[in-house]
Amino acid sequence: MEYTTSESQDTVKQEKYLAVATVSQRADALDALRGLAVLAMVLSGTIARKTLPAWMYHAQLPPPAHTFNPKLPGLTWVDLVFPFFLFAMGAAIPLALSRRIAKGWDVKKVILSILQRGFLLGSFAIFLQHIRPTTISPDAANLQKWWLGLCGFLILFLMYVRWPQKLSAWLRWGLTCAAWIAGIIFVSRIQYPNGAGFSVNRSDIILMVLANMAVFGSLIWLFTRSNVWLRVGFLGLLFAMRISSHSEGWIKLFFSYSPATWLFQFDYLKYLFVVIPGTIAGDLLWRWIEYSSPEESHYANWKSWRYLSIAILMFVVNLVLLVGLQARWVWQTSLVSLVLCLCGWLLLKNPGNVTENLLNRLYRWGFYWVSLGLLFEPYEGGIKKDSATVSFLFLTAGMAILMLIGLTIIIDVFHKKRWLQLFVDNGLNPMIGYAGFANIIWPILVLTGWENTIINLTSADPLRGFLRGFGYTAILALIVAVFTRFKLFLRT
Repeated sequence: MEYTTSESQDTVKQEKYLAVATVSQRADALDALRGLAVLAMVLSGTIARKTLPAWMYHAQLPPPAHTFNPKLPGLTWVDLVFPFFLFAMGAAIPLALSRRIAKGWDVKKVILSILQRGFLLGSFAIFLQHIRPTTISPDAANLQKWWLGLCGFLILFLMYVRWPQKLSAWLRWGLTCAAWIAGIIFVSRIQYPNGAGFSVNRSDIILMVLANMAVFGSLIWLFTRSNVWLRVGFLGLLFAMRISSHSEGWIKLFFSYSPATWLFQFDYLKYLFVVIPGTIAGDLLWRWIEYSSPEESHYANWKSWRYLSIAILMFVVNLVLLVGLQARWVWQTSLVSLVLCLCGWLLLKNPGNVTENLLNRLYRWGFYWVSLGLLFEPYEGGIKKDSATVSFLFLTAGMAILMLIGLTIIIDVFHKKRWLQLFVDNGLNPMIGYAGFANIIWPILVLTGWENTIINLTSADPLRGFLRGFGYTAILALIVAVFTRFKLFLRT
């Protein structure tokens, strides 16, 4: 896992063989990973409850009652959704901020952009929660809430959309301001079940965590961008604080204090155990983008069969971890995973070009985080998503890296981006996917009377219950893809 010691050698090798690519190139595999996480989230929230196997739900919310059990360890594919999205956010930080620094932005301007992003995500979390139909009213017979949900999404879209650059700056600014004013008026006039109106305490907790991670993860990267080991060292300090916060003392008091719990809680910082590994992967992606070129295939050491074997192995390791840890075959899963990872080490040795170097370095970090997660598995009563154990955070960071390697091979080595284009499009526009089902598809289904018909047709057996969720997810994915193709992105 040498990072700094071999850095100069790799750089010399890259500069010797490869021309520097334009910095406008995107890491499509990262977008695909983000899109996969968003669509998996939609699928997990729309499949039938009670009727499917336990591994189709959060490990701590097993069927049929789906009662939360904080002492139940395990890991399912549903549990991977949030950490995969967090990892993708962390990996995108070096890509976005490095481009700004390359354009000549000074530190103050970069920090201002970080805070602006945190504000946009935080305000999005608050506004979205206020316009969700189920938040407006729990009464299923209340049709007004569905209309309000649809109108609210339209206003939300106008508030955050990136207006075409062909419009004048003053017109773009005016349209955005008008939408924000309309949004403030809209949510201030809605009466909620508790009789209260607008409240900053009413927010989407997942998006609020993302807002915090966007700010803290970006600031940590900004001040450690030239020293990755300092960034890793920060994780050590954070781990020490996490352990000490469970015992009586000043650290516990410090962690329990928050002047504005609706905005920030110290407990959110645990997700940096996923975001910071993401920024390390993002650094590697940035260097790959800088040095990649069409001629690099001439310097490849690996054959097609080897690439294919690596991609398959990455997905197999993830599958083994999911099956084994959910079944609670902990030591067996650890042993099998170690053997598979050692096979991967052999397959990824002796990289020749910049892409092979990227995959090799990503794999070393992925192997490390997976190993760390497995070693921590017995700690805190076994791996759990809520409240997230150290094992869960480190292991899912490693699993995300392995998934990223597999996606990179498919898209950038075999050039099969079209196979994953739907995921890429959704990854480029994740906030529409996040809000789309509850505020677009669901209201339309209810107002047209189709929802009851679909439920009646699909509630007879588990397979139909799954296909219902799959159908909803596919429709939403196509809707987001249309927005993306028309370059209508939400600024968060």
